[in-house]
Amino acid sequence: MKISRRAMLALIAAGGALPLHAVEMPEPLKVLGKRKGLNVGNAIGGRWFRDPAYKALMARECNMLVAENEGKWQALEPRPGEYQFEAADAMYAWARQQGMLVRGHNLIWQDAKWLPKWVNEYDFGAQPAQAAEALLRKHIVTVCDHFGGIIHSYDVVNEAVDPASGALRANVFTQHLGAVEQIDLAFRVAREHAPGAQLVYNDYMRADEGSTKHREGVLKLLHALKSRGTPVHALGLQSHIGSWDEVSSGSQHQRVWRQFLDEVTGMGLDLLVTEFDVNDRKLPADVTARDAGVAALAKDYLDVTFSYPQCRDFLMWGMADHASWLQEWKEAPRTDGLPMRPTPFDDHLRAKPLRDAIAAAINAKP
Repeated sequence: MKISRRAMLALIAAGGALPLHAVEMPEPLKVLGKRKGLNVGNAIGGRWFRDPAYKALMARECNMLVAENEGKWQALEPRPGEYQFEAADAMYAWARQQGMLVRGHNLIWQDAKWLPKWVNEYDFGAQPAQAAEALLRKHIVTVCDHFGGIIHSYDVVNEAVDPASGALRANVFTQHLGAVEQIDLAFRVAREHAPGAQLVYNDYMRADEGSTKHREGVLKLLHALKSRGTPVHALGLQSHIGSWDEVSSGSQHQRVWRQFLDEVTGMGLDLLVTEFDVNDRKLPADVTARDAGVAALAKDYLDVTFSYPQCRDFLMWGMADHASWLQEWKEAPRTDGLPMRPTPFDDHLRAKPLRDAIAAAINAKP
């Protein structure tokens, strides 16, 4: 898709100029990806969907959209029986106008704190197992039937493994159905009502030592689902990489990550990078040094991940620094108080070294 005159003017008004590489590097990431069989997408939501310059950048670079929050249970059914599809409908309609694929995120966010309050307080009555199954089924059926064939790929279950212990998280559904049983049910119902969609388990395990139990727990879950014949097609690699337990682009982390992906793909599962960004909280304050460090971490990670032919989707969790959730995430801020630079474009929608690293990794994909 060529960038329209209106979109170009919006970009100029927002940043004083087109993104740096709109002229220097005319091929959008989605064009590079198409040559390699890789879809390139982005999460968008809230006020950024109302920002014409940001949307124009996304339309130029991406051929896939995922709603950041508008497709989650809390947003779609904040009160029992009161469905609010308007925001997601608008996003998905725009995506289709741009020729984009749409990912559904997510049918079930496993952690109880991310379920609607009314679900956590639901009275399951004298037959709690039947009532829990009915409630879970109703939600998945309603959402899948509403969006129909629009959804190319669903995160059916999100973040079911506790990263500290590797155990499965508990919620009102696991209490009455069992943990693996509830996840299995969610995938089976999604398969019945979204038969053409890729069905994904999505989680944020990483390659560092602090994520060892998380990786082990995810593998254990996937093996359990496969042994049951659960219709799970792929593992979503959230890929919030960078300065977590330690900063390292060394070969040890690459070996660990490859071993993990080998086991996942050995089960016959595909891979998706679903929420990519780079946390820079332990990198230097100097912008040049920090951007170089972010790009290097990204290139190391993506070179390994993209080397798998099973990886055919790459989605960013925000394309520009000011639109990133990390600017408001209080659990791991920069100690110097500076805003993070975790995305491929800066606050003025100008391309950064991270954009070059992503492009180089796509070009190097087998």
